[in-house]
Amino acid sequence: MEDKKELLASIIGEALNKIASSKGVELPADFSVLLERPRRDGQGDWATNAAMKLAKSLGLSPMKLAEEISTEIKGCADIESIEVAPPGFVNFTLTSGWLAEAICAAISAGNDYGRNNSGRGRRVQVEFVSANPTGPIHLGHGRGAAVGDIMSSVLRFSGWDVSREYYINDAGLQMENLGKSTQSRYFALLGKGGMAPFPEDGYPGDYIDDIARKILDERGESLSLEPLGETAAFFRDETSRAVLEIIREDLSDFGVSFDVWFSEKALYADDLAQRAIDLLKKRGYAYDKEGAVWFRSTAFGDDKDRVMVRNNGVPTYFTSDIAYLQNKYERKFDFLIYVWGADHHGYVPRIRSVNKALGASDESLEFLLIQFVSLLRNGEPVSMSKRAGTFVTLREVMDEVGKDATRFSFVNRKCDSHLEFDLEVAKRTSSENPVYYVQYAHARICSILREAVSRGVPLPSVGEADLSLLSEPSEARLAKEISRFPEEVLKAAGNLEPHRIAFFATEISEAFHAFYNSLKVLGEEENVMKARLLLVEASRVAISNALKLLGIDAPERM
Repeated sequence: MEDKKELLASIIGEALNKIASSKGVELPADFSVLLERPRRDGQGDWATNAAMKLAKSLGLSPMKLAEEISTEIKGCADIESIEVAPPGFVNFTLTSGWLAEAICAAISAGNDYGRNNSGRGRRVQVEFVSANPTGPIHLGHGRGAAVGDIMSSVLRFSGWDVSREYYINDAGLQMENLGKSTQSRYFALLGKGGMAPFPEDGYPGDYIDDIARKILDERGESLSLEPLGETAAFFRDETSRAVLEIIREDLSDFGVSFDVWFSEKALYADDLAQRAIDLLKKRGYAYDKEGAVWFRSTAFGDDKDRVMVRNNGVPTYFTSDIAYLQNKYERKFDFLIYVWGADHHGYVPRIRSVNKALGASDESLEFLLIQFVSLLRNGEPVSMSKRAGTFVTLREVMDEVGKDATRFSFVNRKCDSHLEFDLEVAKRTSSENPVYYVQYAHARICSILREAVSRGVPLPSVGEADLSLLSEPSEARLAKEISRFPEEVLKAAGNLEPHRIAFFATEISEAFHAFYNSLKVLGEEENVMKARLLLVEASRVAISNALKLLGIDAPERM
């Protein structure tokens, strides 16, 4: 529990101050005690590396300082044992009473267990997916959707005022080619394909044929009777609208919704781009040269300045990014998070440079880079999609393995790690399938609680059971996992690491399955049964809350 962790940190801090005072020195002003969960069982409940950090300042070896910390703290009522381990760790095992506190805390808080206020109501914008509206969402964007959505949920659970935003790249040549692709297919359906050749950089997916067929059903041959140039805008706008509707529907079925859909075209329709350029000129970071407008990126270590507006008056994509960043600040966000594909990593320093040029701090924005997804079936690569033309769509994967398995798989590794997603593993009803393993733990818990009620054994209140009776190793392990949930939420929010919630869900499920397989709940002596029922209920709360943050169902039956 976080308050127990803070108490232990305070006790260690007091011990260090006493040791420093005895040696006539002061601790460094910026020093704070850090506590971490030990990596292996048998190393206690908490560990600190304070002795290694302060050994030089106090003129002692790390092991000697660790021994002095141990001696100073021994006898504390909340600590059962202290162990010093090379090269200078101090491991603490707390008294069993804290396990009861963890169980009570989870049950008492219920749906709010793990919630914190580290965000303090500050406004954060999470911009994610933002796929070009030229085709269905592909697998890589799907992973970004899961990461962005779960990160947003974790931040909101941690007291941030969160805005989810999708940036629609609906300006530029790509949209013209999109419209021409549909226009060409429309003429082909009429048997007049030669009148509107398919563009070299067109979009060949089946979805283009579907859009063209719908236009033909609604408008008949009328559009073929007008000059190509006069209907180009119609095909562009109609195709863009239809594709965006496909994207919206796919994301909605994936459990992802946005507070704002921001159109790139608005940057120019509302003069936002020009305002951003004027601001950079005023700050000395933009200038005119040879008929073009340039960003002074060399001021931030770039090898050359970058064009914002070409000498023909056409803005670059870079200009849109600059204007969009400035617009975010105009909307008074305190913190900005970009969720981008890993192929954009080279663009991060450029946006950071613009951020500085606009006068914002480096800490005001952060980037989550999403690595690629390789799709497998029984370990073999899956071929590309005909539906999209060149890639596997999120819809195809959802239709085959379901939303829950897809979301969990996408966030069950760090987002900067390459992901291999095996469709067959995601469909298995066994421990090999990570989301099934977690959901099955939740369903097992609900089954126990239902069976208890059917036997006339209602769930006791936290004051009705003697939780000190939970002395078996599997009980202690499960209680420790329950106590970790608030810490993992804090870390996930503070470090922008949504994978921590998936990892936690797996680890507490492992602990629950081990408990379930080694001990009975119902049919035991009454006091033991009551204590174990509360342990089971606290486990349900922690697993359920983790699954909610992941946007995954918590089934009561499987």
